Amino acid sequence: MSDTELFESFAKGKKNLLVSTSNCVIYTRVSTKEQADNNMSLDTQRKSCEQFAVKNAYTILGCFGGTYESAKTDERKEFSRMLSFVKKSREKITHIIVYSVDRFSRSGGNAIYLTEQLKKQGVMVHSVTQPTDSTTSSGSLQQNIQFIFSEYDNQLRREKCMAGIKEALLRGEWCHTAPVGYDSIIINGKRQLVVNEKGKLLRKAFLWKANEGLSTEAIKDRLAAMGYKIYHQKLAYIFRNPFYCGYLVHNALEGKVVDGNHEKVTTKEIFLKVNDLLKENAQGYIVKHENDEIPLKSFLICDHCGANMPGYIVKKKNLWYYKCRTQGCCNNKSAKEIHGTFNTILARFKAVDKYKDLMKAQMKRTYIRLNKDNLENGLRMNQQLFEINGKLERLEERFIMEEINHEMFLKYQGKFKEEKKEIEKVLQKSSQQVSNLEECMNTIIDYAGNLPKVWASVGYKEKCRLQNLLFPEGIRYNKRINTCRTPKLNSSFLWIVERIQALEKKKVGIPELNLTYPNLVAPLGIEPRSEVPETSILSVVLQSQFVFNLPKLP
Repeated sequence: MSDTELFESFAKGKKNLLVSTSNCVIYTRVSTKEQADNNMSLDTQRKSCEQFAVKNAYTILGCFGGTYESAKTDERKEFSRMLSFVKKSREKITHIIVYSVDRFSRSGGNAIYLTEQLKKQGVMVHSVTQPTDSTTSSGSLQQNIQFIFSEYDNQLRREKCMAGIKEALLRGEWCHTAPVGYDSIIINGKRQLVVNEKGKLLRKAFLWKANEGLSTEAIKDRLAAMGYKIYHQKLAYIFRNPFYCGYLVHNALEGKVVDGNHEKVTTKEIFLKVNDLLKENAQGYIVKHENDEIPLKSFLICDHCGANMPGYIVKKKNLWYYKCRTQGCCNNKSAKEIHGTFNTILARFKAVDKYKDLMKAQMKRTYIRLNKDNLENGLRMNQQLFEINGKLERLEERFIMEEINHEMFLKYQGKFKEEKKEIEKVLQKSSQQVSNLEECMNTIIDYAGNLPKVWASVGYKEKCRLQNLLFPEGIRYNKRINTCRTPKLNSSFLWIVERIQALEKKKVGIPELNLTYPNLVAPLGIEPRSEVPETSILSVVLQSQFVFNLPKLP
C-alpha cells in the first residue's frame, strides 16, 4: 500500500457518487384548454422530444404532461407527478427533456432553484429548441437567463391582459365565466350575459330574504324543493355579490365599483335590504360571545364526546339551552335547569356561622406553620444567592486579570446568572406575606358563604372567573343519565365543604357532582387530628392578591 493510500482517510471533500445514465422522461404542456383542443402543439412537442432522445441515444421511461397547465407556478399536477416519478424511479433517471425552457417553467427564480436541486441529484433539464450544456458554468448561466426571460415574458403578457380586462370592466363588460344564474350568448357578434332559469329562482330567493326574512338555510330548502340544489355557503356568497344587482367589482378595478351592462337579477334596493339583514345575522340564531343568559357556555362540557357545549335560544319558547357542538351527539340541556343545579353546588361551599371562629383558628395555625417553613427556606435561598454573587465577582476578577479567556468568561457567567435567576424566582415565590391575615380569613369565609349570590349578581366575565376558580377543568354533563361531574375541584373551597360536613356529621359530599367522600382527596378533621394539605384554603390565603381580586360581595 502506497503512502498516498494510507492518508486517504484524511482527505477533504466528497467523491462524486452521482451516476449518469441514458434514461430520460419527456414533459410537454400548453397553457390553456383552447390550445390543447385547437392546435397540434402537444403532438409537435412530443415528436421533437422523442427525436431528441433518439439522436442522443436516450431511453424514454415515461411521458408526462400532454395537457394544459399554467407554468406561472410549479404547483402543477402533471409536473409534480413527473418530478415524483424521477425521484422515486428504481431505474436511475438523469435527463428531463422539454420542447423549450418555458414549457418546463415560467416561474423564474423558483425554476432556477428547482433545476439546481435536480442537478444535485444528477438530473439535467434539456431543451430541444434551446440546447445548452448545463453541466458547465456558462451553460448553466445561459439556461438560468432563459428561465428569467420566460418569467419576464409571462409578466409582460399578464400586464397586457390585465390592462385589457380593466378597460373592458370600465366599459361595463364582464370578461370572465358567467356567474351562477347567467348564460353567455352572442348577439350581433357581441357577448351578452342573460338571466337563465337558475337566475330566475335566485331572483325569488332575494325576494324571500328581503320580504319574508327567511334564513339562508330555509331559502336553500325552498330552492331544493323547486329543483335547484345549492349549498347555503354559495347562496350566502350570491346574496353578497353586487353583480346580481348590476354592479361589477374586480381586483383589477382597484376598489372601484362599475355599472355593468348585463341583465340584473334583483334591484339595488332589494340587494341592500338583503345585506342589511345579513349584517344583523338573521339566520335563526344569535351569536353573542358575552351573554349573561348562558354564562356556562363552553365551560360546560359534553360527557359523551368531550366537546364544549355552547348556548342557543329557542325563539318560539324564548328559552335558552346548552347543546354539544358535535354534530349528531344530541346532548343538550335547559339552561334554567343547569343553572339551578350549579347554584345548589355553590351553596355546598357555605361555612356555617357557628364554626367560623374554629375554621379561622385552623387557618391561622396552618398559616403560621407554612410561613415558618417559608422563612427557613428564605434564609437558605438567601445564602445560596450570596454565594452565587461571590462566584460572579470572582469570575470577573479572573477575567480582568487575564486568568481566563473571554469564551470561558461568557460560558460561566451565563451559567451563574441562570442559577441566580432561578434562586430569585423561588425566593420571591416563598416569601409571599399577608399584611392583614385576619381580613384575608374573613374575606375567604364570607365569600364562600355567599357564592350563589355572587354568581347571580356579577357580570358575565366575573361569572366565568368564579366558575374557573372553583372548577378549573369545567363541569361535564351526561344527558343519558342526567348527571354532572367534574374532573377537578378547587381544594381550597372543598376544604370548607369537608370541615363543615364533618362537624355537622353530615358527610354527604357533593351529590350534584356525583362526588362522595371516598372519592375526595383532602383529609377530614380539625388540627391537630389531621394535617391540612398545602393546596388547601391556606394556600389561597397566602396569595393576598387573589383574595382582594375576588368579585365584590353583594
